[in-house]
Amino acid sequence: MKTYHAKPGEIEREWLLVDATDIVLGRLSSQVAQILKGKHKPQYTPHVDTGDFVVIVNAEKVRLTGNKMAEKMTYRHSRYPGGLKEVPVSRILERHPERIIQRAVKGMLPKNTLGRAMGMKLKVYAGPEHPHKAQKPRQITLEG
Repeated sequence: MKTYHAKPGEIEREWLLVDATDIVLGRLSSQVAQILKGKHKPQYTPHVDTGDFVVIVNAEKVRLTGNKMAEKMTYRHSRYPGGLKEVPVSRILERHPERIIQRAVKGMLPKNTLGRAMGMKLKVYAGPEHPHKAQKPRQITLEG
């Protein structure tokens, strides 16, 4: 019996729609990362991007457990002495809720060219509307 390896031309991609309302951020991002990698398909090949496109709506309604809304911080540095900035997640969730989900999912993807290609297939929107109706995304529900 021979081992099957997917070729880039043989891959059939599907568009999936996920509603993030009241889903825990970590559970949502780990399941979406698996879909972007293509691990839910029998044709999964580690060195080929076999994943599907994922559209996430209602990112502003994602849930964080415990005291993360008040205590979790996001850091960035300007590369100057004393240039460390820390921003609470609650402020990011108010201003740019899609960035929290994008960062969580991309952190679970491989850190190489293939992982960056997988991250390009993630589309996150704060509200219920999205511009991908022409692709006819299939609605799926995630546990969590």
